[in-house]
Amino acid sequence: MLLQGCSQVQSSLDPASRSAALIANLWWGMLIVGTAILVAVLLALFIALRRGRGPVERPLSARGSFLLVLAGGVATPMVVILAMIVVGVSMGREIGDRPDSGPIVEVIGRLWWWELRYLDENGDLIATTANEMHVPVGQPVRLRLISENVIHSFWVPQLQGKTDLIPGQVNESWIEAERAGVYRGQCSEYCGQQHALMSFLVVADPPEEFEQWLSRQAEPANDPQSSQEERGQQVFLEQGCVGCHAVRGLSAAGEIGPDLTHLASRRTLAAATIPNTKGHLGGWITDPQHVKPGNQMPSTVMEPGDLQALLAFLGSLE
Repeated sequence: MLLQGCSQVQSSLDPASRSAALIANLWWGMLIVGTAILVAVLLALFIALRRGRGPVERPLSARGSFLLVLAGGVATPMVVILAMIVVGVSMGREIGDRPDSGPIVEVIGRLWWWELRYLDENGDLIATTANEMHVPVGQPVRLRLISENVIHSFWVPQLQGKTDLIPGQVNESWIEAERAGVYRGQCSEYCGQQHALMSFLVVADPPEEFEQWLSRQAEPANDPQSSQEERGQQVFLEQGCVGCHAVRGLSAAGEIGPDLTHLASRRTLAAATIPNTKGHLGGWITDPQHVKPGNQMPSTVMEPGDLQALLAFLGSLE
């Protein structure tokens, strides 16, 4: 827990929201109280050993023993537990007070990646992306959490606590970033072979940049601008990629894998496992099981010229 909290990329001790700050403060409070209790117990043990080592034992009186048990075994645990209940309930009420305005994002837990669907107030789809959520700084974002397979758990340590995605029901949560930046999230409920590599990024943009990003994501894919990109588009349509992936503006409408309409605008691939570079993308296409064993994407064997053309086409999907 301490080592994870010290990590800069996913630090639970570097909160960037009010909710995460409350959770971090509770953790520090529990650490301080727990450390004080440990020191007190060790000190009592040390004193007891010292008193029993001399030529003459010096046991506590009956009254002293009674008071020690009363203070250490009854009063102290009661005070600590009551304090934690009061603080926990107060925190829960503040964190659980969900906003009634702000962007709506439907978060769908897949095996093992995240589909992110931006909705308007009427529930109509604005845009779909994967593994990279953009949010406006200083505005709450309402989350609808869904799973159609197993239980997942949505967790962005620097922004909000955990909320489970449970098959058959829709859970709700929210996040709000107080400062611009990139925050890493992680599935925190064991969900299968690639649970540890089911990550995502939350990019907090200034509100005007967020609106521009969302408008761009709502558009269909760019048309190919070169002969190589045109060839790559044809390779994409003929190689079977369309069976799993969607690219808006083309006949590709697969739903098993992520929507690739704006793939090149994302920072990472394979649920934040590898950087989104041409080299990593080529390796991912030809041998995805080496990068992420057990994922549902099969290896694709193709001629080098076709692969380069496909990479050029995918690289144009900004």
